[in-house]
Amino acid sequence: MPRAMAWTSRLITIAVLIALMGCFTGAQGNYRRPTRVGVSCCKEVSKGRIPATIKLIGYKHQNALSPCVDAIIFYTEKEKFCSDPKAPWIQNSLKGLQKIVD
Repeated sequence: MPRAMAWTSRLITIAVLIALMGCFTGAQGNYRRPTRVGVSCCKEVSKGRIPATIKLIGYKHQNALSPCVDAIIFYTEKEKFCSDPKAPWIQNSLKGLQKIVD
């Protein structure tokens, strides 16, 4: 009987140690994976042309990843415009603009 109790005691000890290791590993895993809070993206786009009077300084292509949609983001000094990448005027507007990389 003492051997059976010793064996059971060892199994319980091992199970507790494994559970504790899982807790610590999980906590460290979350710590090493920072999340971006408040990431802004285009959730809708316009097919309308941006007026020629607005000076564009760059653009970025945004891939669709919910809740964000597929978009070309045009930048001015103060604003951003979310445009439909399939709009016919887009390709001409991209010429001469700097591609912005995050």
